[in-house]
Order: sequence, then structure tokens, then C-alpha cells
Amino acid sequence: MLSFKTPASAPRYTSVTAEKAEGATYTPSTLAHFVATQILQAANLPSHQGKIRLLDPAVGNGILLEAMLDTLPETTRQRVEVFAFDTHQPALHQTRQRLEHKYPDIKLNLEKRDFLALVTDWGRQQDLFSTKMPLQPFDLIIANPPYVRTQIIGADQAQLLANQFGLTGRVDLYYPFLLGISRVLAPQGTAGIITSNRFMTTKSGQSVRQALLSCFDITHVWDLGDTKLFDAAVLPAVLVVNTMQQSASDNKSIPFSSIYATTEPASTYAEDALSALANPNNSIVSLPNGGCFHIKHGTLDNGDSPEGVWRVASQSTDAWLDTVTSHTWGTFGDIGKIRVGVKTTADKVFIRHDWAQLPSGVPELLCPLITRHWGQPFKSVKPVKANHIKQILYPHEIRQGKRQAVDIKKYPKAQQYLEANKAVLSARTYVIEAGRQWYEIWVPQDPAAWSAPKLVFPDIAEKPTFWLDTDGGIVSGECYWLQCKNPADADLLWLALAVANSTFIESFYDHRFNNKLYAGRRRFITQYVEKFPLPNPDKAESKMLIQLAKDIYATLPSSKAEKLMVELDAKVWEVFGLVPEKITR
Repeated sequence: MLSFKTPASAPRYTSVTAEKAEGATYTPSTLAHFVATQILQAANLPSHQGKIRLLDPAVGNGILLEAMLDTLPETTRQRVEVFAFDTHQPALHQTRQRLEHKYPDIKLNLEKRDFLALVTDWGRQQDLFSTKMPLQPFDLIIANPPYVRTQIIGADQAQLLANQFGLTGRVDLYYPFLLGISRVLAPQGTAGIITSNRFMTTKSGQSVRQALLSCFDITHVWDLGDTKLFDAAVLPAVLVVNTMQQSASDNKSIPFSSIYATTEPASTYAEDALSALANPNNSIVSLPNGGCFHIKHGTLDNGDSPEGVWRVASQSTDAWLDTVTSHTWGTFGDIGKIRVGVKTTADKVFIRHDWAQLPSGVPELLCPLITRHWGQPFKSVKPVKANHIKQILYPHEIRQGKRQAVDIKKYPKAQQYLEANKAVLSARTYVIEAGRQWYEIWVPQDPAAWSAPKLVFPDIAEKPTFWLDTDGGIVSGECYWLQCKNPADADLLWLALAVANSTFIESFYDHRFNNKLYAGRRRFITQYVEKFPLPNPDKAESKMLIQLAKDIYATLPSSKAEKLMVELDAKVWEVFGLVPEKITR
């Protein structure tokens, strides 16, 4: 039998908590009962008088099983046999106490086993569920899989899971859990799964999105957004699914609901976030904590691509996006490749604000580092705090057309400094195993590219913050950057700068992706920004946007620049055929 180890942290994540490493995020009772209710509504339980097999593959404290048993009618509950796995004996003990106290007549089969290891051997018919758990699929599954990111699992473990479940890209632990459930669900079975909403919109989630649509008949998706139902910083989602039937139509509409915080005034009230979902589409609902939430109901739209980003489609949203599309000439991705900044995997060594204070003197190879602290729309601003003004020791160059590590012997002070930190740098064994020098930056990007003009923007921001860098700074890993693949198209950067800093792009983001984090912050990452629209640069309206962006850049900071920003913002809406809207955060 295959064995999947409990996730161990990679070297740069040695300080993660046990809870984070193991994905132990227990489910609130209200959410557990919400999922159980939705499962029951979607289920087609066996009509015969035989047993109904109920599974939680990562049972934790047993709250999900308890909610499912609470929800089932008594006559149905009498037929239920409960199965549960967990890799922690105390969790199983807590589950047994919880369920035996409330439902003493229910048959319980609780085992300290790894669900993923069992599932990968499902077809081998050997020691699968032991003598206690005969090889049979399950009629009902309710689950909150462990949420563990790729970095915490470790590269080797993530690759093993990817190979076993046919996944590509970065693999978070809950991805194979989702697909593993499809392997053990009965032909007429129903499952309710709580998970992070990340897979719906990230590039790493492409393969799991495709697999979910092919493995399951999805009956409803709920994106629970920034409702803060969990203590952990996870934005949850709920999927209720049935086993895919051979006769299922590829054109079936999948109901999709979402709830996100808003600053708009409420028109109605609900006792909690889950109750708020009962309100109609586009309702603004206030909750007891004083927060207001925007409810959306529609259907799942993935752009007719199995790997496409999932969003809530409705008539109004689709009409809005259709208008934008009809006025779109290209996208930011057409300008050039959007890259993340450098990733050193040893920031404390390579990045400092106090190089001048080193006893050995200032080393060679220092370059200015662009961080989020420099960020403001259109043009960067020098940070107020001295410790936010940083430089990076950048030991890379282009030789004979290829990126190379510098000959460190030519830079004696840099060599002395790096060798003083050799123990830390050499501990990054993955650098050496990749055939690199021990003193290299893990992701240095292209040393020849930094000197060219580039758009820079932070990966997370409440509102768009894009600025033009012409000083040749190196971009930090908390930001992304975009350069023209054709230097002759430099005005496209100015056009992108105008569009990117508009309230229009906020609305476009929310219509097209709607992937907000807590406190209304948005993720500005490659797979989103590369799809930002551009109007035809040859049109007079676009040339006006380009000139306004240049004028703003030239006059910042000033009241004149502020007035020009207001003028430009309105014109961006107009160039895409729309009337300016108030943006809520």
C-alpha cells in the first residue's frame, strides 16, 4: 500500500505550526449543519431497507458527522452506518465520544488511517478498509479536507500526490481529497465538501477544476468569501455533488452563489452569513456584527473551458462583460509576459536596509529593490520609513546571452559577506541540486530586463496600484511586473497604466473574477492581470488616455495630477462603452 506521510514543512517553512502543517481547521457548527442540509436536499438515498453508508474522510472532532445525523429523518438515520478516518487518534476518540453520547445506537467504524493512501489503493483489493471496513462505496460523504498549501507539504510529497491523482501544477492537499472522494462515492451517492475557494480561480487549480467537472455532477457551488466563518485565514467554499452519470448532459447549468462583504447599505437583515444566502440575487444583507454582504446567485461560468476560472454568471454580469468585450482590442497579456518579482528564499541574507552599517563595509552587487512600500498609482513614492528602503545583493548577470551567477571572486566584499552566511545559503539544498551556485537567488528573473521600463504592482491590494518604473529597480517577490515584448510599443504600457489604475478595472475584476480576500482586498496576480482589457490604441480616445497617463506621471504629486486622475478615470469607463459606477469595497 502506498504511504503518504503527514505533511512535513520544507526548509523555508520550518516554523509553521502543527495546525498549519496538518491542515487542522475544524468546522463551525452552523456551517456543518448548512452542508448537511444541502446534502440531504440533493441526495437520492437508497429506497430499500439496507444500510446507508456515511463517511467523513478526515473527521477531526466529528462535528460534520454529528450535523449529518442531526439532519437525517429518524427513520433514515436508523439505517445509517458511520465510517470515519483521521490520522490522529485523539480526534477519533473525540468523535466517538461525541457521537456515542448523542446517538448510542448508531454503528461506528472509526479508524486511524490516511484516506489518501487508502484511496490510491482502492482498486487493489488488499487491506483497504481492513476487516472492519469492507470494500464498498459510500452513499453519503461529508468532508472538510485538510487545507495545506504546497509549500507546507513539501515538493516531493506534492509531486507524489499529483502523480497519483493526475494533477498538474502546484498541488495543495485538499486537491487530491476532492478527487479521492469521487473514487469512493456510490453510483447514486451524494457528497458535501467544504474547501478553500482558491481552486476556483488560481492557475494551480486548473487541473482540479477540470477533474471536478468530469468526475461529479455538481448540484450547487457556494463561494462563502470573506464571511470569516473560520478562525484561520481561509476563504471557504462549499460543493454539493452527486456521482456523475453516463447520461449526464455537458450543457447542464450549475447553480452558483456567493457572498462577499460590501460597503453598500443593506436592504434586509439576516441572523448569520449562511442565512443571508436565502435572499435573492444582488441583495445587500446586514448581519448582527454590523457588516453588510452582497449576495449573488447565478450559474457557474468557466468561459466554456474545462480549466477556466469559475465565476457567478448572471444576465446583468454577462451583459456588462459583453459590452466590455465589444470594446476590447487586446489584453495586458498581449503586451508582454507578467512575471512575479525575485524570490531569494533567504531574504534576511540578500535583502537589507542597513548595508551601510556592516562592519565589513558595503558589498558590491547591490541594487535598489522595489517593494510594495514604494507603491502608489502611476508613479512610485519613496517610503517614509528608512527600513522600507531596501537594496538587494544580486549575484546574477547575462554572459553570452545566458543568465549566469557572477564570478564571486571578482567582488571581494560581496564574497566575504556571502561566505559569512554560507551555512544559511547552503542549507537551500534545492538550489545546489538544480545545478546552481550556493550563493544564487532562487528565482532571479532576467538580469537584462530590469533596466527597461516596466509596470509594477503589488500582489494584494484593496484597490489597483500600478506604477511605471524607469529607474531599473529589481522587483521584490511581493510584486509583479510587466514589460513590452516589443520596445517599439512603449505607449501600450502607458495605456495599460491608465486602465489599470481606474475604478473601471476594479469593477471588471469583480465581474470577471470576484476573488476578494478579507477587508475587500483583491489579488492582482498573473492569471487575472493578463486578462485585463485594452482598448484599441490607434483610436483617438485611447491616445487621450495615454497622454493623460503621461501628464499624471509628470505632475505627481500635485493637485493638477489629482484632477487629471479624475478626468482619466471617467474616460476609461467611456472607452469601454460604459457609464462610471460607484465602486464598493
